[in-house]
Amino acid sequence: MACAFALSGGMPTARAAEPVKIARDDTALDLTPTTEIFTNQGEAFQVSTVPGADGIRRRIEVRASSENHRGDWAVFALANVSEEQLERVIVAPHFRLVNSKLFWPDLGSQRILSITPSEGFALDRQPSTEADVFRITLNPGAVITFVAELSTPELPQIYLWEPNAYKDTVNAFTLYRGIVLGIAGLLAVFLTILFVVKGTSMLPATAALAWAVLGYICVDFGFLEKLISITSGDQRIWRACAEVALASSLVIFLFTYLNLNRWHAHLGYVTFAWVLGLGLLFGVAIYDPSIAAGIARLSFALTATAGIFLIIYLGFNRYDRAILLVPAWALILVWLFGAWLTVTGQLDNDIIQPALGGGLVLIVLLIGFTVMQHAFAGGAYQQGLFSDLERQSLALTGSGDTVWDWDVARDRVVTIPDISIRLGLSPGTMHGPARNWLPRLHPDDRDRFRATLDVLLEHRRGRLNHEFRIRAEDGHFHWLAIRARPVLGSNGEIIRCVGTILDVTEQKNSVDRLLHDAMHDNLTGLPNRQVFLDRLQSVLTLAPNGDIVRPTVMAIDIDRYKQVNDSLGIAAGDNILIALTRRLRRILKPQDTLARLSGDQFGLILVSERDPAKVADFADAVSKAIMVPLNFANREIILTASIGLVSWVDQQESAAGLLNDAELAMYRAKRAGGNRVEPFRPAFRSFGTDRLQLETDLRRALERKELSLAYQPIVRLADAEIAGFEALMRWDHPKRGNIPPSEFIPIAEMSDLIIPLGMYALERATNDLMAWQRQSGDLPIFVSVNLSSAQLLSNDLYNDVRTLLTRTQCDARNIKLELTESMVMENPEQARLVLSKLKEIGLGLALDDFGTGYSSLAYLTRFPFDTIKLDKALVIGSDEKRSILLRSVISMARDLGMQVVAEGIESDEDAEELAAMGCDFGQSFLFGPPIGSDSVQKLLKERFPLTRRA
Repeated sequence: MACAFALSGGMPTARAAEPVKIARDDTALDLTPTTEIFTNQGEAFQVSTVPGADGIRRRIEVRASSENHRGDWAVFALANVSEEQLERVIVAPHFRLVNSKLFWPDLGSQRILSITPSEGFALDRQPSTEADVFRITLNPGAVITFVAELSTPELPQIYLWEPNAYKDTVNAFTLYRGIVLGIAGLLAVFLTILFVVKGTSMLPATAALAWAVLGYICVDFGFLEKLISITSGDQRIWRACAEVALASSLVIFLFTYLNLNRWHAHLGYVTFAWVLGLGLLFGVAIYDPSIAAGIARLSFALTATAGIFLIIYLGFNRYDRAILLVPAWALILVWLFGAWLTVTGQLDNDIIQPALGGGLVLIVLLIGFTVMQHAFAGGAYQQGLFSDLERQSLALTGSGDTVWDWDVARDRVVTIPDISIRLGLSPGTMHGPARNWLPRLHPDDRDRFRATLDVLLEHRRGRLNHEFRIRAEDGHFHWLAIRARPVLGSNGEIIRCVGTILDVTEQKNSVDRLLHDAMHDNLTGLPNRQVFLDRLQSVLTLAPNGDIVRPTVMAIDIDRYKQVNDSLGIAAGDNILIALTRRLRRILKPQDTLARLSGDQFGLILVSERDPAKVADFADAVSKAIMVPLNFANREIILTASIGLVSWVDQQESAAGLLNDAELAMYRAKRAGGNRVEPFRPAFRSFGTDRLQLETDLRRALERKELSLAYQPIVRLADAEIAGFEALMRWDHPKRGNIPPSEFIPIAEMSDLIIPLGMYALERATNDLMAWQRQSGDLPIFVSVNLSSAQLLSNDLYNDVRTLLTRTQCDARNIKLELTESMVMENPEQARLVLSKLKEIGLGLALDDFGTGYSSLAYLTRFPFDTIKLDKALVIGSDEKRSILLRSVISMARDLGMQVVAEGIESDEDAEELAAMGCDFGQSFLFGPPIGSDSVQKLLKERFPLTRRA
């Protein structure tokens, strides 16, 4: 939808109504009375806004955004009178029974195509199948006029809701609707089964009425949309057909139940013609649902009216069926009166529509009882001619319980019905001596079962109330509960024990599930944080008693897990967590504990290892297990983890304090770039205070240009000649000494210092390169500078780099910018545009840390990289698979015209092997550590003398 301020006349201009004032405590406001509808206004609509906070009345023009628009518009205004920003949702239901009219009723449709405010962008539509929902944000004191593009000229209702209140209301109605639907469904099925069992004519008519009510409720409550995909137009057809079915089934029920054909033959013809006419309405509903629904509503009212006269007439003739129908028909009349008040708009509230649906179910329930009372009338049971013993037998049969009868004298157990069949055994298997049950009982329950029977026989009184597990034929155990009491003989001994035996497996499983869910994570099945702390406290209680228990606590956080959720979806993230849980469980011993503390954070209590070296090896094994590639949706995902660990040393330490120390170490590892294990140090507890001071010092150091660069050589593997350098930031703090980049770079990234810090590094590198060339001539070397994600997403990066190259007169071909895969993933489109523009001016682009992240080969074709840098994790090692992988990556890069730099080379043999594979460059401490600018100058004079250059 296009929106613009109209500066001149040319079409009639509408004026917005007075704004609705909104306070913070307002949870629901009806905007219908203050909303003005403008019909047949065309595709462009002009409106004068209400005066804003500055008192100025403006005029805006809104253009239609959909081809289905018919020129109908709605205008309303809102004013935030509070002193805080308010979040609200605008709700326009598709269908409302209230004021839907008796003839040519409004059967619902999409109401609002879009909403355009006088300030800001068009409102975002929220997903909903029952209403048009738009989310708005109102700033303090804002007065905004909204123009709604309507799909129909009718707008029955429009509400302004507080989001949480709206959600609670929807959930409440959903619960109510579910209950009503469940009752209606059970009632329909029950009446259908009765029809099959009994077979009287009134039962199928009643069942048809129940199914019609169920169908109407399914449409009215929106349940049909969850079963099949339907459009708003189809919904009108389904609603009309449901009302026609409801009207038809009521006619059929009235005719069948009162057996009207018995009283006059013509009544059968009239009813047949009536039902046939209603049947034709199903075809009419496809072409014009409103006409079909209007006739169906009229038919329903006429049927109820005719039923009054028939019931009165037949009641005076002492027709028992008519008399039994009086309560149900009175309820129908009350329902019909309420429905008439509703469709005519005299009864207007949000609960009347679902209440009428529940009323229909209540009507069918009462009719069902009436029909059952008549259908099953007669016989001895009607007269109450049965003994107490028969009554107890009927009650036991009705409960569905199994009778358990143990003849103690003959030692024979009998169950009625035979429980053997329920357990999947041959009939009669469980009949016989009580000892025959023991082999099938769970081993833990056998002694208890035997002892319970022995105690009962010994004391000769009391009740048998016992639960045990018994194995079925499929190998699964069922929980059974025996409730019985002994029968004493004339000698005072127990001769029989009779009661019931119930299968309580479902109840037991439900209790076990509740207990498990209360203490375990629902996704991974691991213990939750509370159980983790409880177990840790138990271990700490045992620790001071000797050297056997020396627990180590690890806090494990998955690096870049949020990016996985953002790119692949939450379901993929959940599957990855499950896979990681299985990996970690495989490396644990039984006495160790693994728990899920929060979203992507795990906790581990290591008790099986006490030696510090073995604990370090175990932590490294955890890190490597997480780094094993995962295949998901034809993509290979490589994750890393930040691990903080702390070992128990202080007897006064609590479980919560120990876990807190491990988490502090983990956060420290994460700030250092992740993919590392960080042991806890007491200094971490004061890191928050140190960080603020460090940020202040870093800002001052940047202003005073106290930061420096160190350059690590990058050599050509073919001839071991220097090809370039990578610029690495260094900070020599006046008080704290040398601070590594792993400490101050994360601080810069979390503040506003990272962009000026990155430009400072780039400017310093270009100045040093130009100084080397002035001293040693035009050297065939390049300098690589790392680029941060904030710089990459900055719109000023391209202009800043061009300005810098022009000012320093540095050749762009001698500068390479290094980026990691994670930086590119934050905003791929923005990254591609910026990198393409940088590539056009001649800068080299290198993909750093290749092999540690997603390692998607799509990056190599979508982005203009000319160099890839293999991470040391991919280079280090002597595994044959590593060589195959390296050879494949290097071959692929050369085929794509890219150069390859290998990081972390440890020996000359590795360098020669990489050179033989076709790797171009190497960078590691094997070729030299990072050195200062002056040392680089001396090195270049030695490696590139003037005579050689000449």
